[in-house]
Amino acid sequence: MTLASATGPARTLPSRYTHRYGILAICCMSLFIASMDATVVNVALPSIGRELHSTISGLQWTIDGYTLVIASFLMLSGSTADKFGRRRVFQIGLTVFVIGSLLCSLAPSVPILVACRMLQAIGGSMLNPVALSIISATFTDGAQRARAVGVWGAVVGISTGFGPLIGGALTDSVGWRAIFWINIPIGIAAIVLTFAFVPESKGGRARKFDPVGQALVIVLLASVVSALIEGPRFGWASGVTIGLFVVAALALVALWRYEGSRDDPLLDFRFFTSIPFSSAILTAVCAFATLGGFLFLTALYLQEVRGFSPFVAGLCTLPLGLGQLVCAPLAGRLVSVTGTRRPLVLGSSGLAVGAILLLLTGATTPIPFLLVIYALIGCGLGLINPPLTNTAVSGMPRSRSGSAAGVASTARQTGVSLGVALAGTITRVSGATSVGAGFTQSTTAMWWVMLGFALVILALAFWSNSAAATRSTQRIQALLTDGTGAVRAQRP
Repeated sequence: MTLASATGPARTLPSRYTHRYGILAICCMSLFIASMDATVVNVALPSIGRELHSTISGLQWTIDGYTLVIASFLMLSGSTADKFGRRRVFQIGLTVFVIGSLLCSLAPSVPILVACRMLQAIGGSMLNPVALSIISATFTDGAQRARAVGVWGAVVGISTGFGPLIGGALTDSVGWRAIFWINIPIGIAAIVLTFAFVPESKGGRARKFDPVGQALVIVLLASVVSALIEGPRFGWASGVTIGLFVVAALALVALWRYEGSRDDPLLDFRFFTSIPFSSAILTAVCAFATLGGFLFLTALYLQEVRGFSPFVAGLCTLPLGLGQLVCAPLAGRLVSVTGTRRPLVLGSSGLAVGAILLLLTGATTPIPFLLVIYALIGCGLGLINPPLTNTAVSGMPRSRSGSAAGVASTARQTGVSLGVALAGTITRVSGATSVGAGFTQSTTAMWWVMLGFALVILALAFWSNSAAATRSTQRIQALLTDGTGAVRAQRP
């Protein structure tokens, strides 16, 4: 087996580096703990809230502190790994993630827990995109790479499905702090195995570090989410809330102007002239905002309103993960045979029906009815997620497909952050200052928002496959490359 490096010609790897599926398993370990972390924490939110005396906004920050940091640093982590070495960055990410998990388990208050979650997320941002790059460098054959990425994708469904069960069992038997302990042995094992079996590799051309663009991305995302979460507390017309929205708008304009002046931008705004790319980004935000808001409110509903233990609550949400696990491979096959429109239409329809049924739920809704709803939402998300990356890179030059896919991954995490922020904010605006008897009525508005997201995704499924979309992919090729196929810089 050989591996090309930016620093020299392809070299022959030692025999211990030829265990490709072992490398795949190591990479999947990182995906499992990073993906499971979100669902595990959601199930433990009521227990965290009771022990640390948290408000709803404090619980929102427990989730969004993690997803915001990941969304902010995903693109930087990928380019850093290409420049300094994927194995090195991957091991650093695992180490930071393990340390962050340990500190989370020791947190004495919500603010300290949120800070530790942010540290944990810095490590998490180095895991999934870098591990996917390692897989791409390891599996050089197209068919084998497709199968490896399929296994990689299936791990998301497994972690989503079984994360609540594991988290519920640990919270019930040991306490919520144990949900962070589980990351420590898995992370340490992955660090050791990575050192022993994963070869070092680098990208052919790494993007230059862009500190100004990176700072503007952080300011933009943090100010929007902060305004949504803290708006009910300060008041929507208060100087703080309005100021946060103004800062977000200024950061967006500054990011657009600054990145447009760079030859090698962190975020190339020319991508958005492609209809498939723009629709993929908006679809990712809508779909994962639905997931983030749904998980946040469902964990509180099942435990605080229905009185279920964390383990039973996790068991109830199992159909969500199983739906994703079953439908994600189906979506992949549909994309290869019929294109992206059909799975997107089917997936958005599943989300729409699930949202409509959620409008009919209350404090005494039969459990079988809830399980059907959760399965519908899981199937919908499972059908939507696989076509996203395919749509995002449609028409992009091969040298820019990684950057386009990185923006799509950032949009997923941003969507989760916005979904959690919207869910908590809407319920508080609807009258729920705490989780109690009136909580189900307060969540009704969020289910209407979910229905709106589903309808937007449905419309985008047709727009991204229209004749105008095809013309836009032709324009993006001409815009990004010169006549020889080389990448064209932004500045004339």
